[in-house]
This record gives sequence, C-alpha cells and structure tokens, in this order.
Amino acid sequence: MSLLVAVQMDPIERISIQGDSTFALLLEAQARGHQLVYYTPDRLALRDGKLFATVQALAVRDEQGDHFTLGEPKRVDLNGFDVILMRQDPPFDLAYITATHLLESVHPRTLVVNDPAEVRNAPEKVFVNLFHDLMPPTLITRDLAEIKAFRAEHGDIVMKPLYGKGGEAVFRLAAEDLNFGSLYDLFINTFREPWVVQKFLPAVRYGDKRIILVDGEFAGAINRIPQPDDLRSNLVRGGVAETTELTWREREICQRLGPALRERGLMFAGIDVIDGLLTEINVTSPTGIRTIKAHGGPDIAAMIWDRIEAQRAAAVPLAKL
Repeated sequence: MSLLVAVQMDPIERISIQGDSTFALLLEAQARGHQLVYYTPDRLALRDGKLFATVQALAVRDEQGDHFTLGEPKRVDLNGFDVILMRQDPPFDLAYITATHLLESVHPRTLVVNDPAEVRNAPEKVFVNLFHDLMPPTLITRDLAEIKAFRAEHGDIVMKPLYGKGGEAVFRLAAEDLNFGSLYDLFINTFREPWVVQKFLPAVRYGDKRIILVDGEFAGAINRIPQPDDLRSNLVRGGVAETTELTWREREICQRLGPALRERGLMFAGIDVIDGLLTEINVTSPTGIRTIKAHGGPDIAAMIWDRIEAQRAAAVPLAKL
C-alpha cells in the first residue's frame, strides 16, 4: 500500500532530527514507499468549503544539517490525501485551535493523526483531569485564595502555565518561599488563562517517565532524569534519558487511559508519570520515540504506521478529488 501523506509541522529546517518524533515518522513512511509532502500551518486556506495547502514534495535523510529536500511549492486540495500528520508543536493557542478546525473539515475522509477535533478537546493539562484519581493533588485556577488554600494544605507546590510546553515557566515553591507573591503577580500579568498548581513530588529527582501509547496500547517508555540544579526533566531542558521498565502501577495507568485514547482517535499519545502518579497526557505533538529506540526500545514509528495503514485499508474507498 502506497499512501499519499501530508505532514503539517513547524519549519523542517529548524528541527533537531536526533530526538524529533515527527522526523522518525517521516523516515518510516518514506521507507515504506509512501509519498510525502510538507507544509507549515500558515499555508492552509479554507475556500468555499474546501481546504487547500501550498505543499512541497519531501524527501528525508537521517543526516543532521542535510536531512531534507523539498520540491517546488504547489497548491493542492487536502481532500486528495490519504493521511495528514498534524505535528506542529504547541503552544496550544488560538492559532493551534484554528488549525484543528480547518483539518476537521477533511477528516476522516483524509485520516488526520491525531483526530483534530479530539486534539482540540484534550489539552495536555486539562484532559488528564478526567483521571484525577491517578494524579497528584492538582488545582487549575488563577484565583489567589484558591492557590493559598492549596498551598497551605500541601506545602511545597509546583506552578506552571496551563498551555505551556517543554518545561517552560515551571516553578517550584517551598512552603515558606517568600517569592510566592511576586510569582503570582508574574503569572497573573503574563497568562490570560488559569494555570496549573500541583503538589510537588520529591521523587521527580529519580525521573519523570515518558510512556508512549499507540492506539491506546503501551508501546515504549523512557525515564528522564533532571539535572541536579533543575526541577525539569524535559530532554530539551537538559534532562538525561535512561532505559526503564514499567511498574505494575504504570501498567494500570496505561490500561485505564487506553480505551479513552482509542475512542477519541488519539493514536499517538505520550503520558508523563512521576512516582506512579500521572501528570500529563500529551496528544498535540508527542515526543520520545527516537530516544526510546536509541536506548534499545521498540520502533514506535513502525507501530504507528502499522496502525495508520490498517485504518486506511479498512476504510471504504473514496474517489479522490
């Protein structure tokens, strides 16, 4: 089966391919003989009910600095594609939300991975609260009295933007930290949305586990250890990856989440777990699959394409426009 695949992503010249999950998906698609085209979200256009994009044919190579070749720009109707990978990174802002609305106009005739409507309805730090019994104590608010009461109850806390990414603006506040008032002022003047307040988990020093689920099933995991002088374990913030196995508790979490992800068409998801507690469900542009493979884990890109191909094979054939 040869599929016509479009990838909607950030500028490809800016990515670091060593740890980029989108690039891993593109390499695997190309190896399977699928035809690839590339565009950035700003090249979308909805006209008279039809969704167009200015795309370029794409060839990829696993060579940093010389990792892609693009063809000439061409305006195409996205209804003519088999698959669209929605892989631009957050922030999850109005531009991101608008892109989900536009792609919803072609899905599922063109299979969009992940389902754009469900991506829109499942922000990482909001969707996870459907499983609050699996989480550390968590508050979403911008109300000062609520935060003070939460802090009085739990002592050390973490504050982070509701729609942040990659560990940006994540702060730990100790129970007696005199910076609380200043940090509250900073957040209230920087973010229009509520933010996340969670009980601090000291076990983060031993790692924040990224677990990948494909179509609701466990696929692989990597543990991320923060630097001694940093709270954040994100690899882009200096976290160190190490091989890991799932505990019984982590397997239980995967089993709980699996049906909800599968029902929503969230084929590629990455969850974060600290000391057996679920902190995020990442569905916008999950990462980690190249790192997992580099540490001896499975080829998750191949698993994802197996599922995509199976879905396309099972779909009722539709004439392309």
